[in-house]
Amino acid sequence: MISRQMLEPQSIVVVGASNELAKPGGKVLKNLKDAGFKGPVYAVNPKEKEIQGIACHASVADLPQVDMAIIAVAAKFCLETVTILADQKGTKAFIILSAGFSEESEAGRELEKAIVKKIESVGGSLVGPNCIGALTTHYAGVFTTPIPRLDPFGCDLISGSGATAVFIMEASMPKGLSFSSIWSVGNSAQLGVEEVLAHLDESFDPKTSSRVKLLYIENVKKPDMLLKHAQSLIRKGCRIAAIKSGSSEAGSRAASSHTGALASPDAAVSALFRKAGIVRCAGREELVAVASVFMHKELQGKNIAIITHAGGPAVMLTDSLSNNGLEVPHLEGDAAKDLLAKLFPGSSVGNPIDFLATGSAQQLGEIIDACENQFTNIDGMVVIFGSPGLFPVYDAYRVLDEKMKTCKKPIFPVLPSIINAADEVKEFLSKGRINFPDEVVLGNAIAKTLHTAKPAPAKIELPKIDTAKIRAVITEAKEGYLEPAAVQTLLDAAGIPRAGEAVVTKKADAVAAAKKLGYPVVMKVVGPVHKSDVGGVVLGVKDDATVEKEFDRMMKIKETTAILLQPMLSGIELFAGAKFEEKFGHMVLCGLGGIFIEVLKDVNSGLAPLTKDEALSMIRSLKGYKILKGARGQQAVSEEKLADVVVRLSALVTAAPEIFEMDLNPLLGKGDQVVAVDARIRIVK
Repeated sequence: MISRQMLEPQSIVVVGASNELAKPGGKVLKNLKDAGFKGPVYAVNPKEKEIQGIACHASVADLPQVDMAIIAVAAKFCLETVTILADQKGTKAFIILSAGFSEESEAGRELEKAIVKKIESVGGSLVGPNCIGALTTHYAGVFTTPIPRLDPFGCDLISGSGATAVFIMEASMPKGLSFSSIWSVGNSAQLGVEEVLAHLDESFDPKTSSRVKLLYIENVKKPDMLLKHAQSLIRKGCRIAAIKSGSSEAGSRAASSHTGALASPDAAVSALFRKAGIVRCAGREELVAVASVFMHKELQGKNIAIITHAGGPAVMLTDSLSNNGLEVPHLEGDAAKDLLAKLFPGSSVGNPIDFLATGSAQQLGEIIDACENQFTNIDGMVVIFGSPGLFPVYDAYRVLDEKMKTCKKPIFPVLPSIINAADEVKEFLSKGRINFPDEVVLGNAIAKTLHTAKPAPAKIELPKIDTAKIRAVITEAKEGYLEPAAVQTLLDAAGIPRAGEAVVTKKADAVAAAKKLGYPVVMKVVGPVHKSDVGGVVLGVKDDATVEKEFDRMMKIKETTAILLQPMLSGIELFAGAKFEEKFGHMVLCGLGGIFIEVLKDVNSGLAPLTKDEALSMIRSLKGYKILKGARGQQAVSEEKLADVVVRLSALVTAAPEIFEMDLNPLLGKGDQVVAVDARIRIVK
């Protein structure tokens, strides 16, 4: 938990205070004063007698008891300062703005650790170092501007980057988005994004706490903590959106398997966010738009009415919604006829509902009432209302505000005329409203929020598997890729269906195995990682002579130790796999298999253990999902059977965390049959 003094300090000292507002120590002192902090504010600077009207102390040793210290002096002076305050002045809240710590050198890292050790010895809390500070409804402990409107029911923002926090505030404020608290955690020496989120969870009060949390993360240090508290907050009625930077391929590393290449650290972050129920955003504007959607009533379906007096924006919004899987349903029947009769000639109510540039505020109210009460196939409304600059539109925005208070369905306002109707928009925002100036940004944000699943259950029931047999194989195994017999045992123990097979090292045994399995058969080399690339796979072998010929050829392939024979099966090639990702645990992946995994990379991932619903969601989100459903006359694949394989795979890696990488490629799917044809498992102990 964060100390009481950090949350509600009764007194604050700025160490390194200054009369120069261009310096952090000067600006943070001014912000504290301007924001009206109610307790005593002290200043420390050995070169000054008075700073910004406050009597200045030469040393922290001269101070009375003080709850919080905001420190803006060189890094080399911070440990001594913290020690005196913690040991002698009862200080238990520290914000260190200074840089020059772990972000700069190993010596800085050691200094940072010593500071944390001292603060924790007195039960204190530290924000920073190398941050802009913290901003709450109790104090403005930041050295930056702007200072946004603070509202206990606004957004809580936690950012690993101080500059990014500033830019998010700057993007939010003109749109009317408010904040409850802002935490710039900097180097996260003690309190990082995860710890602050944990505090917001553990201190959550449904009557007084904000229900919207925004995160900017550069490094997920404690994924288990993030998952636990994000899920908990969302189950309590909160909504969370996050940016995780560093998602490019340049940041991923080479790997020896398909799963390893696809299961990047960033894929693990996306899987974590999905499991938690966090909406992942790509940038600041998207984060602000999603947060603004969160601040409205929650959309309970995907059917949207677009209410507009401007055709172009309505068309662009329709495209945005439709392309993202939402509906703009056609409106017809008596209710539509009654509404049309109340509008000027030339208006349209088909949806978008266009009531022309001459449409009145009264007509806007009539349309909203019809969508709220008459059209049962509407779940939410977007109102696009700008101004050509000919006349004021205060009356329309006032109607909009009143309807947003009374309607049960959410209404999202797009007020694009931020110059022509600047005064009217300002009045609208002054009522606590939020504006979406761009309809396409809004459409994309609505879709993201609607398509983000609720958190996975805290406790997940896995299918029954033979854990004892699995552990026996793992215990005996050496590091590296398992022999085919061990792979077969693990698949059988996990209940994952597999094709019949035989592994042979002699030509005569190959012929006997082929006859037993039944022609035609598939022959594959055992040993090389990428069998197809070295000519190590032969399909449709139909007779003894071909078995003998191919056996002789394939055994000469480099690294080959044996030949694997399987019956020739048919079906859609699928893929499933697992990969251990440090700190996150195992990622389980599924998608289209065979060579298509390399070309299309159409895979989805989830963090083990997985529920059946999570597995089905992964499958249904594939770009090639229609292929599984039987596109162009092909026999469909049972998604329930494929989901069962994915869930059992997650159970296997949960029972055997030593599995570092695992491929089931291909799985063959046909009707109700999903069978593993080829499998590789790599063990790291």
